[in-house]
Amino acid sequence: MNIRTQSPHTLLRRAAGAACALFLAGTATAQTITLRDGTATTLRGGSYASKNFGSEPVIETRASSDATYVRRGLLRFDTANTVPAGATIASASLTVTVAGGNSQSRLISAYRVTSSYDEDGATWNSRQASTAWSKSGGDLAERYGRATVTGTPGSKVTFDVTALVQGVVRGDFGSRYTRIALVDEGGSSRASYKALHSDEAANQADRPVLTVTLGSSDTPPSSSSGGSTSTPPPSSNSSSSELRVLQYNTHHGGYGTDGRYDTNRLATWVAKMAPDVVLLNEIEKHTGWGNQDQPEVYKSLLEAKTGKRWYYLFAQEYGDWNSNGKGNLILSTVPFTFTDRKALVYNGDRSIAEASITWHSRPITFIVTHLDPDSSSVRLKQAREVTAWAASEPENKILTGDMNAWPDQSAIAEINKYFYDTWDIAAAKGKAYAFSGNSGETKKGRIDYVFYSKGSPHLSVKSSQVYDTRSSSGVMPSDHRPVLTTFDVR
Repeated sequence: MNIRTQSPHTLLRRAAGAACALFLAGTATAQTITLRDGTATTLRGGSYASKNFGSEPVIETRASSDATYVRRGLLRFDTANTVPAGATIASASLTVTVAGGNSQSRLISAYRVTSSYDEDGATWNSRQASTAWSKSGGDLAERYGRATVTGTPGSKVTFDVTALVQGVVRGDFGSRYTRIALVDEGGSSRASYKALHSDEAANQADRPVLTVTLGSSDTPPSSSSGGSTSTPPPSSNSSSSELRVLQYNTHHGGYGTDGRYDTNRLATWVAKMAPDVVLLNEIEKHTGWGNQDQPEVYKSLLEAKTGKRWYYLFAQEYGDWNSNGKGNLILSTVPFTFTDRKALVYNGDRSIAEASITWHSRPITFIVTHLDPDSSSVRLKQAREVTAWAASEPENKILTGDMNAWPDQSAIAEINKYFYDTWDIAAAKGKAYAFSGNSGETKKGRIDYVFYSKGSPHLSVKSSQVYDTRSSSGVMPSDHRPVLTTFDVR
């Protein structure tokens, strides 16, 4: 692959990945988890008390005696699915980037927010479209950190929120999502206004970041109040050099070829294939296809069927990360070291989900997408966009998805400039397996793929397999067949 200039965003994540070691309870090793997919919005009082600012590229703070000018920043990070329950937290910090503001340097406080809220529904008065805060301006509890914010664009501000994240991960507050309000508690002043880049900022390096470093302990972690003292068994044997990666289009999350919706049937097949990382297309979140939160459903089903803890990242296809809808899902038996998502420009209803793990002491980056089903020219443009996005992401890179294109078509040729097709590699070794009457077809042809980057220094293909998921009556849990590639991580 051509060498390209790395953005600050990528350099930060590369540094984080390089510094990571596998977290093992009771050992001296540590792992840094960098969360870049938080949500951020502003609560503003007075005549703006019913206005939502969730789509704005900045969040704002200001202290004023006039309620109309008072502003507070509101942020949320998914520590529920990215940080192991009960893990020992060595440190946690929130970093935000100044977009601008008035002249005064201001001391800003970081408070715990006690109630859940919708980014696109939260206002000064309400935490959701039809649900009020218990107190206007947000349900705030303890103050956990303070930092000085200037008006200098591009400057970074870091809040020490270690104690807050420790309590969240222990389960002290019920929800294991980290919710933070940034509040200017100083005197009323027009010059107090500050603007900080939000999760909608054009430059990803400017978006808010929660950095969590896991530590070790000689004693078991505290159980959550009202929760069980037992914890799920270890996630997976990530010290093994063998890494099993499953790609599967689920047909709207579990509609079989008999037209019946059955998530348990599909999850049973996934568990049977014993993957370490699962990448799924057409996962639905509270839509007419199943009317369930399928990311949560599949996480729970896999935990029950495998006895392992699973972590996930969902990327809604239209790029509205907190909304319901269809999208791509990454599930992993080990925690993510960073995550990212991107809405594809071409055709407007496709996305990329990206997550990195540490496996056999190596960083592995997973990217999953779903290309357009109707137009070869649109697929080609999307393939170019995906490979351009992937170019500066950390090695070792594994790209999967329903590409809606056969191996001899232009979109696949574009991807093959930068990635190896693992089925082809396995076939050349005599290690590509299917079943009688099938030579690798995942639907009407071979359209679902597991690729890996030609620049990956630590990956090699051991085998690849398309599974026969037909029941005795010929019914499949999806209209696609899954493909699983086993890698050797050196």
